[in-house]
Amino acid sequence: MATKARRTDALSRELIIEAAIQILDTDGEDALTLRALTIRLSTGYGALYHHVANKSDLLLAAADDVIARVMTDVAEDAEPRERLRAVALSLFDAINAHPWIGAQLSREPWQPALLEIYESIGEQLEALNVPEQAMFDSAGALVNYILGVAGQNAANARVRAHTEGDRTTSLAAIAAQWAQLDPGKYPRLHKTAAQLREHDDRRQFLAGIELFLAGIETVHRKAENH
Repeated sequence: MATKARRTDALSRELIIEAAIQILDTDGEDALTLRALTIRLSTGYGALYHHVANKSDLLLAAADDVIARVMTDVAEDAEPRERLRAVALSLFDAINAHPWIGAQLSREPWQPALLEIYESIGEQLEALNVPEQAMFDSAGALVNYILGVAGQNAANARVRAHTEGDRTTSLAAIAAQWAQLDPGKYPRLHKTAAQLREHDDRRQFLAGIELFLAGIETVHRKAENH
């Protein structure tokens, strides 16, 4: 009876996390099991347990790895507002590329990856002179917007993938439904039907970031004048 070949090189936590991310990206969270990792890495359970405790530990480490790379890739010498845009857009793209991250970040609110996000956003808001007493609300609202919109965008992409429909076809179908709405009852949706068909998700996401920043600046300018 043939036996499974075992790896002869050293197994590291980094290699395990990399393999876990590959499984998560390709097949989703349900596919990530210790058994799947032993097969992919040609190793045994004992070797895995030497580096990771369980699936929850793997998910935390995988999310931390992806988010750490996102933060590292943002230019350090950019102006605070531009750096904040870059961080937000990098997170948007990362969650789109790794859809499982959205669910993982919402599952454990004080995990390292989420702390990194809050710290980075807070750093840029501080550089934009947001008052300390307003930092908690401002950073919280902005982080919730980023993760919420990015997560929903990734979820929409997964639905399209499962239904074998592309984004253009899906938006065209929704736009056609909106165009048929009663303009007397739904005047705004009726008017924006054409925009829905043509809109760019990333550009719309960044427009939301700009609205947040403009609102933060306006509110705190008024506070300073009183």
